[in-house]
Amino acid sequence: MSATLERLKELGYVLPPAAAPVANYVPFKRAGNLVVVSGQLCFGADGQLDARHKGKVGAEVTPEVATEAARFCALNVLAQLQAAVGNLDEAVVSCIRLGGFINTAPGFSAVAGVMNGASDLMVQVLGDRGRHARSTVGVAELPLDAVVEVEGMFEVR
Repeated sequence: MSATLERLKELGYVLPPAAAPVANYVPFKRAGNLVVVSGQLCFGADGQLDARHKGKVGAEVTPEVATEAARFCALNVLAQLQAAVGNLDEAVVSCIRLGGFINTAPGFSAVAGVMNGASDLMVQVLGDRGRHARSTVGVAELPLDAVVEVEGMFEVR
């Protein structure tokens, strides 16, 4: 088993299958030594959105549960990255950037803390290769009423 997948296992996670796109886009795009991963929702290992990961943070979803959802988004980003490059240990040089979209209730502005769920997981799994630049924004709606969506850009071999 690869070191990256072993770290996921130690953290209590399994890399899910890469989700198929639900509209007219590709799940990832490779250009030279960059892979851009389209926004990934917080699907669980079963490919479904947990009811707890639907809605607006600051209303029916707590910041703690939204942070958990961001971790699931990061797992799905990694699943797409693996689909793009194969072996995460050998092919991934670094996570360049993550972008987070947080489905927020009016007045909720603590979006950075929610996005830390994805950022922290990326660093826990990839080590220094997981340190990245980041943007996080609160939005009015997300597909399927998901509470979080995360996209990524990676340098690869």
